[in-house]
Amino acid sequence: MASAITTLAADAPTLSAANTGFMLICSALVMLMTPGLAFFYGGMVRVKSSLNMLMMSFISLGIVTILWVLYGFSLAFGTDHGSLIGWNSDYVGLSGIGITELWDGYTIPVYVFAVFQLMFAVITPALISGALADRVKFSAWVLFTALWVTVVYFPVAHWVWGAGGWLFELGVIDFAGGTAVHINAGAAALGVILVIGKRVGFKKDPMRPHSLPLVMLGAGLLWFGWFGFNAGSWLGNDDGVGAVMFVNTQVATAAAMLAWLAYEKLRHGSFTTLGAASGAVAGLVAITPAGGSVSPLGAIAVGAIAGVLCAMAVGLKYKFGYDDSLDVVGVHLVGGIAGSLLVGFFATGGVQSDAAGLFYGGGLEQLGKQAIGVFAVLAYSLVASAILALLLDKTMGMRVSEDVEVSGIDQVEHAETAYDFSGAGGGAATRTAPAPATAAASKKVDA
Repeated sequence: MASAITTLAADAPTLSAANTGFMLICSALVMLMTPGLAFFYGGMVRVKSSLNMLMMSFISLGIVTILWVLYGFSLAFGTDHGSLIGWNSDYVGLSGIGITELWDGYTIPVYVFAVFQLMFAVITPALISGALADRVKFSAWVLFTALWVTVVYFPVAHWVWGAGGWLFELGVIDFAGGTAVHINAGAAALGVILVIGKRVGFKKDPMRPHSLPLVMLGAGLLWFGWFGFNAGSWLGNDDGVGAVMFVNTQVATAAAMLAWLAYEKLRHGSFTTLGAASGAVAGLVAITPAGGSVSPLGAIAVGAIAGVLCAMAVGLKYKFGYDDSLDVVGVHLVGGIAGSLLVGFFATGGVQSDAAGLFYGGGLEQLGKQAIGVFAVLAYSLVASAILALLLDKTMGMRVSEDVEVSGIDQVEHAETAYDFSGAGGGAATRTAPAPATAAASKKVDA
């Protein structure tokens, strides 16, 4: 008996300084993704609503952080109740956790796991905001974010990643958030826009990005932060799985960007900057659930397929008449579905788990599990989000007035504008030209 106890004690995980440091860095990388998303979205809208778009992402860092500490971590990762939700009173306020207490079976403290998962919770509602550009009251968005993470994100995170969660127990593979983050946010975006309706001038007025350099900056920050998002989700790298995920993240993103640009050139005749940025994000989305299951060659396939599918999907809003302002449905919902389902085809059975996909002799079993996960999260998030939006719209109103939307939401909602051209050192229009010395000089100035 004493020997068995000694062996058990020897096998028990101990705190790893290397893994703890690695996970803290990954948490910081994922935090950076939310400001990156703010730039990405902020550059894609018109000047008059760019600050509002930045704030709709940035405010999530405040709201979700507080709710996560108060009860969100407990709901998502506490003791399972009925395979639908978690709860652990020690996690409420993070007050009952020892500073060296290890997360379940891992070599990192509970605090580190909690802060890493917090950053996922922060960025998920921020993703939704891109579909609602130009037309939502900021106060309504703040309340929607608080309600949505409580009613939708926290339970879905438990389903997918929580011990005892029904999708986790079913064997659905979602390495870093294809269902819990991207399908969840994309379906929510669709549910909300079906309630609040289209922007004034949709399909009539040009609604081009006001700053493609900001879009590219945002895409670059997202790409950079996504290495923490994906590689960190293995919660350490003692067995090399995190390293595979890191490589696959880079490979799939590159493939998706090239595939999107190729489709764009064939379809529209140009390689656009916006297409490169959007293609990269589509690849990042698609590899998120799949990267721990596929080989680098499989990652190329996942990225390329997702790049083309998402490029095709962004035009569906014009065909079906839903106003997804910044293509959250086309990129995150479609990309998340593609990446999650492609696990059922390209999983090798030799990296994250022994579950193999159709192309590696695993038959259709894993594909069936993936499909259940995809459509369960899609349906729940779509319906619940639409109901929340409807309740808010009927009580406080979700939309700004038409006059505010036309004149610009930044000035009314935030009392600011993104660019001040009238300050000190302003443009040529504010300077007075010297009087010409001759009639000939006068003609030259006028010309």
